[in-house]
Amino acid sequence: MSTVAARQPAFEAADRRLRKAMGFQHLLFLSLGGIIGSGWLLAGIKSAAFAGPGAIISWLVGGAFVLLIALSYAEVSGMLPRSGGIVRYPALTHGAYTGFIMAWAYFLSAVAVPPIEAEAVVTYIGGRWPQTHLTSVVGGVPVLSWPNGILMGLVLMAIFFCLNWFGIRFLSEWNRWFTWWKIVIPCFTFIFLFFAFDGRNFGSYGGFTPLGVSPVFQALPATGIVFAYLGFRQALEYGGEAKNPQRDVPMATILSVVIAAAIYTLLQVAFIGALKWGPAGVAPGAWGKLTGGHWGGTPLYSALTASGIGALGAFATLLLIDAAVSPSGTGWIYMGTSARSLYGMSIHRWLPNPLQWVNQFRIPWIPVLASAVAGSLLFIPLPSWFTMVGFITSTTVLTYIMGPVGLPVLRRFASNLNRPFRLPYWFVLSPAGFLAALMIVYWSGFTTLIWVFAAVFLGLGLFSWYYAADRGWVQPITGLVMGVVFVIIFVGINHFGGWVLTTQTTTPVKGSWPWPLYYVAFAAAVIAFSAVLWALSNAEGKNHIQRSAWVIVMLLATLALSYWGDFGPLAKPVIGFPWADLIEVGIGLVCYYWGMVSGLETDELKEITSIGVAAQVPTTEDEEAAAAPAPQPA
Repeated sequence: MSTVAARQPAFEAADRRLRKAMGFQHLLFLSLGGIIGSGWLLAGIKSAAFAGPGAIISWLVGGAFVLLIALSYAEVSGMLPRSGGIVRYPALTHGAYTGFIMAWAYFLSAVAVPPIEAEAVVTYIGGRWPQTHLTSVVGGVPVLSWPNGILMGLVLMAIFFCLNWFGIRFLSEWNRWFTWWKIVIPCFTFIFLFFAFDGRNFGSYGGFTPLGVSPVFQALPATGIVFAYLGFRQALEYGGEAKNPQRDVPMATILSVVIAAAIYTLLQVAFIGALKWGPAGVAPGAWGKLTGGHWGGTPLYSALTASGIGALGAFATLLLIDAAVSPSGTGWIYMGTSARSLYGMSIHRWLPNPLQWVNQFRIPWIPVLASAVAGSLLFIPLPSWFTMVGFITSTTVLTYIMGPVGLPVLRRFASNLNRPFRLPYWFVLSPAGFLAALMIVYWSGFTTLIWVFAAVFLGLGLFSWYYAADRGWVQPITGLVMGVVFVIIFVGINHFGGWVLTTQTTTPVKGSWPWPLYYVAFAAAVIAFSAVLWALSNAEGKNHIQRSAWVIVMLLATLALSYWGDFGPLAKPVIGFPWADLIEVGIGLVCYYWGMVSGLETDELKEITSIGVAAQVPTTEDEEAAAAPAPQPA
C-alpha cells in the first residue's frame, strides 16, 4: 500500500473499500444514462401544453440553470471525489445538521427514481397496448393497475437490483452499451420528425408564448424538464469508484449537461413542428389540452406514426423499444445512487455502520437492498409517473443549492487541495447556481412544496434519535424522546392541518386549519425542535445547529411566499408575477451570503486537508484487496 494511502485518516479511507474501475467514458455515460430516461419521452408534450412553442425556451433555460449548478460541483467533485458525494459535501462545509437535512432530502428523491422510471416503462407500454391492462386512468392521469401493472413494475425493480448487486464493473460496462442506444434513438427521433415539420405551429396559433411568459418558467419543474436533466449527478455519485476522479468527474459532469441540452431542445423543436392537431385530438391552438388528447400517453410515437411517412412509422417501433430501455437504464443507475446516498450518510454517522458493509463485488449491499425495498413500496401510495415527478424534482434540486454555497467555504478552508477544474468568476457563477436551484424549487408550486418540505423536516426526528446521541451532543434517552415527540407533533400538525397531499384550492379539505394557523404551527414545530436541540446539546452540537439557521429560514420563507405568489393555491395571487419571483431572488441572495459565512472547518474537512490529499490514490488490484474489509461483518 502506498505511503500516502497509509496516512489517510478513517474518513478518507472509507472509499478505499470500493473498486476503482471507472474511466472517463464510464462516468460520462453514467451521467448521460441518468439524464436520458423517461423525461424525454413524456416531458415534450407536457411542456408544450404548459408553454406552447415557448417550451423551447424552457428547455434551454433548464439546461442553463442545471449547468450553472453543475459548474460548482465540477470544482468540488474534482477536489473531493466521493461515492455518495452530494450527500457528503454539505456536512463537510456546513456541519452535521445542515448535512443531514440535505442528505435526507436527497435520499427521498433518489429512492423514488427507480420506481418512477419503472412506471414510465409500464405506462408507455400500457398506453400503446391497452389490452394488457397495465394501466388505468384515475383523476385524468394513467396509473399502474393491480395486479398487471404493479407486478410488472416490481419485476423491473428486481432487475435493477440484480444489476447493482453484481458490482460496479458489471454495471458500468452494461450501462455503456445501453447509453449508446439511449443517445442514438432520441437523435434519430428529432431528425425523422423534421421530415414532418410544419412551421405554422410556432406562431400561427397564439404566438410563440400563447399562454404567457410565466408558464415558460413554471414548466421547468412542473412538466418534467428539470427532472429530465437531473442525472448529471451520477458522475459525482460514483467519484469514489473512478480511476482518475479529479480529471474525469468534472469533465463528465459538464459535458453530460451540454449534450443533453442539445438533444432535448432539438426534440422539442421537432415535436412542435411535427404536431398535427387533428390526429392529436385537439382544436388548433388548444395547447393546454394536448395532454388530454390522443397523443397524451405516447407523444413522440404518435407524432411519428401520424406523419404518413412509412419509414417514420417503422422507426416508431424502435421508439417503443426505447420507451422500455431508456427509463430502465436510468432506473438501475439511480438504484445505485440511492444506495450510495445511504452509504454516504453512514460514513457521516447519520445512520448505522452496517450500511457500509460491502459484498464480494465490493458493493454496499445493505443500502442496495434497502433502496430496492423502499422504492418498491412507493408503488402503493404513488402508482403514477405524474404524481411522483414534481416531488422528485423539488427534493433533488433543493439539495443542489449546497454545491454553489459550499464552493466558497472550501476555497476558504481547503485552499491547499488540488483543483483540476477551478471555476472562473466564482463570485458570480456560484451565487447564480444557487439562485438557479432555489428558483426551480420555488417554481415547483405550493402544492408540491408543502409536502416536500413536510417530508424533509420529518427526518429531523431521526437525526435527534441517532446522530445527536451517537456523537454525544445529547444523552441517548434525551435524543430518543426528542425525536419521538417531534415526529408525533409534526405528523399531527400535517394530518389535522389538512394541507399536505390534498391542496387544490384555498381551503384544501373540509375541516382543515386556516393557512396562517397551519403555517405558524408548521414553522413553530421546526424552529422549536431545533432550538431545544441546540439548548440541550454540547458545544460541538450548538456550533453545528446554529450554522444551519440559514437553511431553515430559507425553506420556511420560500414556503410562505409560494402560498401568496403566482404558483400558490389562491385563485388571485396576492403577489403576482414577476414581483414574487424578485422577492424569492432576494431571499436567495440573503441566504446565499448567510450560508457562505455560516460555513465552518469541520473535523472531517480537517482530516482531509491535514495531509493535503483529496483525491483517491490510484491503487492496483492487490492494494484494493488489501484495503478492502471482509465482505461480511465479523
